[in-house]
Amino acid sequence: MTADRSGPAFSVHDIPFSLHGSWFDISPVVAEKTYAEDLHLVSHQNGMHGVLRLMPLDGASGERAETRVEATPGLLTWTGAAGRVDLAYEAPDTVRLRGEGLALRVCAAVRALTPFSGTYFFRDAAADAHVFTSYETGRRYRVTVLRGTLADTFGSQALGSADRGLTVSAAGEADADGRWEIAVEELDTARPPYVPAAPFDKIVEAARNSFADFVDTVAPWRSAATPAAELAAYVIWSATVGPAGLVTRPAVLMSKHWMDKVWSWDHCFNALALAPGCPELAWDQYHLPFDHQDATGALPDSVTHSEVLYNYVKPPIHGWTLARLRQKLTVPLGRTALAQTYDRLARWTEFWLTARRAPGADLPHYQHGNDSGWDNATTFDPERVVVTADLAAFLILQLHQLAELAGELGRPEEASRWTRTAAETQTAMLGTLWNGDRFVTRGVDTGDTWSSSSLLDLMPIVLGEHLPDDVSDVLAERLEAHLTRYGLATELPTSPHYRSDGYWRGPIWAPATVLVEDGLRRAGHHRLADEISARFRTLCETHGFAENFDALTGTGLRDRAYTWTAAGYLHLAEAHSRRDDDATPPPAETADPGGR
Repeated sequence: MTADRSGPAFSVHDIPFSLHGSWFDISPVVAEKTYAEDLHLVSHQNGMHGVLRLMPLDGASGERAETRVEATPGLLTWTGAAGRVDLAYEAPDTVRLRGEGLALRVCAAVRALTPFSGTYFFRDAAADAHVFTSYETGRRYRVTVLRGTLADTFGSQALGSADRGLTVSAAGEADADGRWEIAVEELDTARPPYVPAAPFDKIVEAARNSFADFVDTVAPWRSAATPAAELAAYVIWSATVGPAGLVTRPAVLMSKHWMDKVWSWDHCFNALALAPGCPELAWDQYHLPFDHQDATGALPDSVTHSEVLYNYVKPPIHGWTLARLRQKLTVPLGRTALAQTYDRLARWTEFWLTARRAPGADLPHYQHGNDSGWDNATTFDPERVVVTADLAAFLILQLHQLAELAGELGRPEEASRWTRTAAETQTAMLGTLWNGDRFVTRGVDTGDTWSSSSLLDLMPIVLGEHLPDDVSDVLAERLEAHLTRYGLATELPTSPHYRSDGYWRGPIWAPATVLVEDGLRRAGHHRLADEISARFRTLCETHGFAENFDALTGTGLRDRAYTWTAAGYLHLAEAHSRRDDDATPPPAETADPGGR
């Protein structure tokens, strides 16, 4: 009996329907927090753009049909009273659609306001197809009828704001079985006329098998105790795009909703989730921002198809990540890869030690909350250019990792220098920012110090085994106060600054959860680490993989298909599964049936 490989069902309102490697998805989300009535083909090249509107029609009346949309990794289906429409990816740049009983209108989502913007539509006589050219994406979208009839075309060669598109149905087809089929390709300028690669059912099967193979590789440990593992894997698999534009490697976007970038700390968590099963893809995630490292050693804030931003940076968690990554990678790094990584990480560290240390200062500083990744945390309310303990802690871990790499590369003097700098930085952090009860933040311009109710003030727990026990114990106690039934609130719920949907002023986030859990575990606070892991995993299993979550209700907030949340779940679930396996005693020996 063949195992069912159809994969998990999901709502396209929460998770876009897409294929590993594709730069477009099928979703009603056409802009930030903007949901359309109909599903759209949404591109993520040159930004996020709804390109084509896909509207099922009643085959008899020609009016918009009321349908129910269902999705699994290989197949998206509209089902109405009169019939259905199916959509599947044949390739990253091609989808096929077929219908029975329902017709389909494919029209431009963006009307042209001038001859030079929006979407232009015409019949391509050379390819016997119709083409939409999108000014916003810089790409063409070619529709070829494989079976059925063009019931209508409208707006062909029109300029200005006219509607433009086509309707396909089965009306008038010779075999009169009520079926039609089309292909929609994303292309640059031209290509030969479209020829189907395989029958529709075969491309559905191929997409399902591709995802099933991926989840078997990434989460072979999954069980009934990790019920969200397959959906988490789909969020990551479907948000992965191929190299194009400024994206130098296969990349896991944060989402194929509106958060469609790679930010220079988000990528670290995706790398960790992929490392055990897909080491090459994990390594690509780790290095992608480093491909755009500038002359000072700084990483960009974010990278996407047509844009690299440098106006902010992100925290230096890359040393911490590399240490965890090397523990999880199934293939050891060769010397060339090790040397390249060391050089990149050293330059990133020197950026913080030079460009981000004031003259005579022992500790580096952030210039804005965005640099920390915790954009609006209450830590930054008094001032924005600040010295914080979380930054010092991340840098200390990065310095320790550099010392280890230098030792492996046979560079003892450099290893000693990194070790010395790590010790000096930790001494300065504890001497100037620890007041015996908590870590404080210091303004670079004023010299003033303050504390807040933000979880960010407790992030030095990431130092784990490097922290003095008395400091570690205080941080663990304070962390418990942030722990709601769903996980770690980023602002104390009792704080007057707490906001249920306040971004970093209350909601639960995956990166903070993963970093704190790891630091607690390395510091020996296993009970609390276990509790944080369990609550976050249950949160994802109940409420999905949103960008962040209401700390008191668990409701998913903002972008509802965020890959670092899915990655955080997979990372924690895999570690929990491994600990369970390690804790299970071996089966008792049985008597040898032969009497030997």
